[in-house]
Amino acid sequence: MAARVLAALALALALALVAVPAPTRASNDEGDALYALRQRLSDPNGVLQSWDPTLVTPCTWFHISCDQVGRVVRLDLGNSNVSGSIGPELGRLVNLKYLELYRNNLDGEIPKELGNLKNLISLDLYANKLTGGIPKSLSKLDSLRFMRLNNNKLTGSIPREFAKLSNLKVIFENNSRLNGPELQGLVPYDFGC
Repeated sequence: MAARVLAALALALALALVAVPAPTRASNDEGDALYALRQRLSDPNGVLQSWDPTLVTPCTWFHISCDQVGRVVRLDLGNSNVSGSIGPELGRLVNLKYLELYRNNLDGEIPKELGNLKNLISLDLYANKLTGGIPKSLSKLDSLRFMRLNNNKLTGSIPREFAKLSNLKVIFENNSRLNGPELQGLVPYDFGC
């Protein structure tokens, strides 16, 4: 009899350990992704000092907003004087709606992994030192309504695939070196802006 009770308790304990809610696991993965970004950045003003990887969730970190179930939906480091590169790890923030990294000293290329952010509404990267082209993967962001990339050192052309982004209403791109046979610096008529 006692063996059956112990076996039942052991089974219940094992099931309880396996049944960890999904938002907690997601938050830890999101925290890992954000902390990886933190490691890439130079932060002379200490705006990222609350980003503690030992916390269960990044929802208590400054410049991070979460929804009611603890998923990261906003990263706002606008005008924070951080420098460094935007890493591919941000592509793991699949619930992100607002990515605001404007007016910093970010360099390097826009990671193609940002195309994984299917819920993204606003991508604001203006006034940095970003180089390279605009990744075609960003054309997968069907929820995107606002994109600001101006005042960077971007080159190449705006991918024609952006024409299918029917929700994109505002796109700011100037003061970069975008060109190409498709656009020659202009936004195509069929963008629907």
